[in-house]
Amino acid sequence: MAKTLIASISGIRGIFGNGLGPSELVRYAAAFGAWLRQQVEGRRPRVVVGRDGRVTGSVCARFVTATLQSVGCDVVDADLATTPTVEVAVLAAEADGGVVLSASHNPAEWNALKLLNRRGEFLTPDEARQVLALADAGAMPLVSWEQLGCYEQRDFLEEHVQRILALDFIEPERIRRRHFRVVVDGINSVGAIALPLLLRRLGVAEVLLLNGEPNGRFAHPPEPLPEHLHETIQTVARTEADLGLVVDPDADRLALIANGGVYVSEELTQVIAADFLWRFREGPFVTNLSSSRAIEEVAARYGMPVYRAAVGEINVVQKMKEVGAILGGEGNGGVILPDVHYGRDALVGTAMVLQHLANLEQSLAEFVATLPRYAMVKHKLPLAHLDVEQALQRLARRYAHARISTLDGLKIDLEEGWVHLRKSNTEPILRIYAEARTPEEAAALVQRFVEEMQTEQ
Repeated sequence: MAKTLIASISGIRGIFGNGLGPSELVRYAAAFGAWLRQQVEGRRPRVVVGRDGRVTGSVCARFVTATLQSVGCDVVDADLATTPTVEVAVLAAEADGGVVLSASHNPAEWNALKLLNRRGEFLTPDEARQVLALADAGAMPLVSWEQLGCYEQRDFLEEHVQRILALDFIEPERIRRRHFRVVVDGINSVGAIALPLLLRRLGVAEVLLLNGEPNGRFAHPPEPLPEHLHETIQTVARTEADLGLVVDPDADRLALIANGGVYVSEELTQVIAADFLWRFREGPFVTNLSSSRAIEEVAARYGMPVYRAAVGEINVVQKMKEVGAILGGEGNGGVILPDVHYGRDALVGTAMVLQHLANLEQSLAEFVATLPRYAMVKHKLPLAHLDVEQALQRLARRYAHARISTLDGLKIDLEEGWVHLRKSNTEPILRIYAEARTPEEAAALVQRFVEEMQTEQ
């Protein structure tokens, strides 16, 4: 079997025992430690390490922690923590960087190192390339026993929650008056710890927790898609809950299930958050090229600008800073609120959605009915022997009459919808996303471009 290790500017990931193991964990942790030492000459770097609930998480964390200490870094162990909590922790601990051990929505056998800078943000592409170069060079600047890094444990969840509660537009008392009943699907990971605590602090009357043991044995495929959530959807309907909240294993993505057991597209999570915030503040919104055009339609209601960035949280964050955005996100359920931190955060998204419903005195189903309706179809095409760059260049020439963007792969805006083709940063595949007014039209767009790409092989 081919080794699965993928080392890119998005992190280092692979199947544990088949590409990702002790030697890889040590190699990349040492390189990150070496890079941090270059950034903070004259003192020991301070690094926060956190992990999701995967079975391999504690083993991986021990290798990473010991390696960082061995190259002279002080470690603050956040243990089981959501990715956004680790991002907040870097700021709260005044650390120089962070390591998140999570393969996000990938299956349970996968794990990954996702690296954070001193701002609690994913490394920029330039920063990531510097770390990868150190790893390729075998950098392992071991220190003497007198210079070993220190180790401490600290839980940052309460601090994360308090940052959300401190937002001037979050009013737990108003939420409390709605007597919400909320179903949470914790996917046997850290969201099962974080979301119930947040909901209690927000004043939610009743929390029904599914898949609540954070043991990494996922009860269903971990990507929060409707085909994976039959039990959760049925539970929302059966219990007459006001809504359901579904996260991925590291809780940076949030999907919603409306009252009655109706799945709400992940594409609308950021749209709902934006509609909420624009009622209080004016300012730009940033999302990626693969996200629904519904955000532009909602923005037009408020006269607000929307900017597009390449796919990837750090690309959205960089664009947000460039244009002074008050909010950002990605169509996979990611909400980025700079008031808390620059990172996708399911806890922030949860608070904004609940507050919006409380303020409007509407159900989620009633509010979603007021939003633009689009259908999106996503397809993964194995790369095989395809020369992606040349194929996309030929497609761009073929569709020169349309509005195209080559910022990230190729996006083509057509009268009937749009299609976005790009190489994945995390898997050896080409992603093909299409959006149109109906599922059938979106599926037809995907099929059309799958066939066009296959003729290029």
